[in-house]
Order: sequence, then C-alpha cells, then structure tokens
Amino acid sequence: MDILQIIVLAVVQSLTEFLPVSSSGHLVLVPIVTGWQDQGMVFDVALHLGTLFAVIFYFRVELHQFIKEWLHSLVTRQLTTDSRLAWGILLATIPAGIFGLTIEAIDLEEVLRNPHLIATTAIFFGILLGIADFTGKRQRDERSLTLRDIILIGCAQAIALIPGTSRSGITMTMGLFLGLQRRAAARFSFLLSIPAILLASGVEGLKLVLHHVPIDWNALILGMTVSAISAYLCIYFFLRLLERVGMLPFVIYRIFLGITLFLLF
Repeated sequence: MDILQIIVLAVVQSLTEFLPVSSSGHLVLVPIVTGWQDQGMVFDVALHLGTLFAVIFYFRVELHQFIKEWLHSLVTRQLTTDSRLAWGILLATIPAGIFGLTIEAIDLEEVLRNPHLIATTAIFFGILLGIADFTGKRQRDERSLTLRDIILIGCAQAIALIPGTSRSGITMTMGLFLGLQRRAAARFSFLLSIPAILLASGVEGLKLVLHHVPIDWNALILGMTVSAISAYLCIYFFLRLLERVGMLPFVIYRIFLGITLFLLF
C-alpha cells in the first residue's frame, strides 16, 4: 500500500467507528471509488487498535475511576455509581460477543456483506436514529442507566454486527429512545466500543497468528498512528458539537450513502 491509501483508510475507519454512519458501507465504497485492492485483515486489525488507543486515552480519567471502583466492588460486593456503570459496560458487551461467535461459527460474515443489505440497513437504521433523536426525552445521563437499559443497549449493539447498521449509531439510537441526552448516549456508546474492539481485534489477531500472515510493519505503524489521531479528534469534536447539530446531518448522510450503494450495485 502507498502512503495515500494508508492515510485514507485510517481516517475512514477511525471516523466511521465513532460517527453513526456505518463503517461497512464506507469499506464497500472506498475500493470502488479509488480502485484500490483490499488492504487485508492485518491492516484492518491495526486500524481498530488505533481507534482503541484513542478512546482509551480520551476517557482515561473515567476509565481509571471505573476500574478502581469495579475492583473495589469485587471485594466489598457493594456498588457505587462508577462500579455500576463499569459492570454495565461489561454486561452490555455479552450479547454482541455471543452473536459474533455465532456468526463466526456458521460462517455468515460473507453472506451479510451484501451491498444491497448494507444499503438497506444504512437507510433503515438511519431513519430510526432520526426518530429516536426527534422523539427522545433527552433528560438522563449515562450513570442513570438501569439493568433493563443496559440489556437493551447491549442487544442493540449485537444487531450492529449486521453490516450497514453502525455500532455507534444503533447504540446511540437505543440510548436516545431510553431518554438519554445526546451526549450521554454518545459517551456510553464510545465506552462500549472499548471491550467490543478488544474482542473483535483479539479474535482476528488470533486468526492472523494461526495463519502466519506476512506483516508490513511500516504500513501498520503509520495506519495505527493516523487512525488513533483522527479517532481522538472525531470523539473530541463530535461530543462538543452533538447537542448543537443533533443527529439530522448523520441521518441525511446515511440515507444518501444507502441510495448511492443501491445505484452502484
């Protein structure tokens, strides 16, 4: 891969990981628009690790507190607000983990990457995001989430394994339907991405180790670096602009993306 391809793919991956616009839709479009060959799974894993570093660094203060309170809850068997949220993040990851392993076991991944399916889900879940943003009460923060809320958001995240749905988009949608403020829905979605990316990267990394795939370290390091920087900036500006701009621009963009995929395929 040349430097331009590395940078473009890294920026696309990092932005679509956190913006509610469907990363799979863009990964289908980029090779068509540019004519580039598939970059390979090794590079994809590296880009995901870059976004992981970004979200961990952005929430480093909160994560330190969550981990401390979570460990303390294991000893005392008493929950604080922070330890409850930490347990919630772990619990909400379980449905996606089970669904992901099921897809892996029955080898459905290639079937689900159908461009028409991606276009349909991009439009449908985009409209659903708009409805949630318009009708949601937006009165609660992420620390008010109940066990029922956690399970619902976790199940929503599992649905995001269907390409075109958008992990961040569907979890924010569910959060808004549950009455979370826009910023709270986004923050919880971003925190949920940490175990989700860890699990996905771990599974794919194990495959790479078992198959002894050759590695271009220069491309990986550059891609991971660009991915981390652009992902951090994405989180920073998205959270600051979200209350002002709302979800409508992303809803319109998703509909446009879906229509474009239908026209191309």
